[in-house]
Amino acid sequence: MDLKGKEITPEERKIIIKLRNEGKTLREIGKIVGRTHSSIQRVINNYTSSKSIISKPRSGRPSKLTAREKRCLQVLRLHDSIQEEGYHYLIFDLVTGGELFEDIVAREYYSEADASHCIQQILESVSHCHQNSVVHRDLKPENLLLASKAKGAAVKLADFGLAIEVQGEQQAWYGFAGTPGYLSPEVLKKDPYGKPVDIWACGVILYILLVGYPPFWDEDQHRLYAQIKAGAYDYPSPEWDTVTPEAKNLINSMLTVNPAKRITAGEALKHPWICQRERVASTLHRQETVDCLKKFNARRKLKGAILTTMLATRNFSSRSIMAKKGEGSQVKESTDSSTTLEDEDVKARKQEIVKITEQLIDAINTGDYETYTKYCDPHITAFEPEALGNLIEGMDFHKFYFDNASGKNCKSLNTTILNPTVHLLGEDGACVAYIRLTQYIDKSGMAHTQQSEETRVWHKRDGKWQSVHFHRSGSAASPFAASIHK
Repeated sequence: MDLKGKEITPEERKIIIKLRNEGKTLREIGKIVGRTHSSIQRVINNYTSSKSIISKPRSGRPSKLTAREKRCLQVLRLHDSIQEEGYHYLIFDLVTGGELFEDIVAREYYSEADASHCIQQILESVSHCHQNSVVHRDLKPENLLLASKAKGAAVKLADFGLAIEVQGEQQAWYGFAGTPGYLSPEVLKKDPYGKPVDIWACGVILYILLVGYPPFWDEDQHRLYAQIKAGAYDYPSPEWDTVTPEAKNLINSMLTVNPAKRITAGEALKHPWICQRERVASTLHRQETVDCLKKFNARRKLKGAILTTMLATRNFSSRSIMAKKGEGSQVKESTDSSTTLEDEDVKARKQEIVKITEQLIDAINTGDYETYTKYCDPHITAFEPEALGNLIEGMDFHKFYFDNASGKNCKSLNTTILNPTVHLLGEDGACVAYIRLTQYIDKSGMAHTQQSEETRVWHKRDGKWQSVHFHRSGSAASPFAASIHK
């Protein structure tokens, strides 16, 4: 139905689709058939898919970049965009095959030759982008879709939200952008970068396609980044024993730390393992790869979009930088602009954890049990010396000290947190470790200082941080000391 209540006739539907196939925009079609954008969009959705986003101001992307995306037949095409009532509607190709990696695990047969065909299609898409001076910057399994559910359906490269336009082969600092496990060394080092970042990500994807797990992995992001910057990966036995040397050679060429020596998309497509796969690539069924890939997919689905930890901060074109600073200072300009949106967000979140930890300790020092309970999960667990090595669960153990500590209202007390170190555990978790110094005056006027090493785990529920576990070292304290050492 149209917004005016009049149903669109079959004849009008045919006209709309015909005009759309001729490249007409929604606005142009609307003028011809006399229908609203919304009604035309619903007709188009029979063969395309749409995505709506809240309309808000943002830095405009180059119009030439958008045009190239629309012309590229090897990527998920953006057909049109309209704005209505505070929303933008982006009209894309309809892709019904789902994710490439999900399709692989559903296959009865999967071989090294199949992996070669998959990466060939990905490289063809990347090569097309690079030929048109577009760098994707966020190549990963989630952005590799199949055009349909038909066997042998084409792989479509999707999500150009972080894509940038570059000037030929020139390198510059375009901001910290990508997904952790697929970031290139030059991005992590905040060096100028360009098209080679996509090839590095292709190398990671190919590695996964062959064995079902990534070449770089660590729960700690700092250690993960250290692995990537060093190019520290290997081919462990036995899963890699059945992979041909040619496949490993291509991976090595893609995962070359020096971007100047890294293979290009065009060169990769000419590699024997791809262009002569019938002769070179193994056709042995890789069941262990499929099994590992199922687990890998499950982890991805669990984490979802959380793994995408960055947003583009600035899109400096080489031309604008040179105009402002001169050619000799281009790299310096890019390097100095190292404070990214991710950096700011991470820094703010870590400061927030330290602040709420200090507020919780203040509640302990003042004997404010009501405030203390607001910062603690009702089922909080703890290891502390007063429990004599036992794991304590719940608030009763802590409440005893709040109710009975004679010094809870003592004003001659000072607590200092030294060297707080915060590790963020996704969007809703954090762990903070610190040294806690407590100075107090006892009833006889004697000054004392006590030290403990503490670790607290925080979890955010409904937008509110709560302590769910803590561990404190040291010897069992007196009742008064215990009241200030929860």
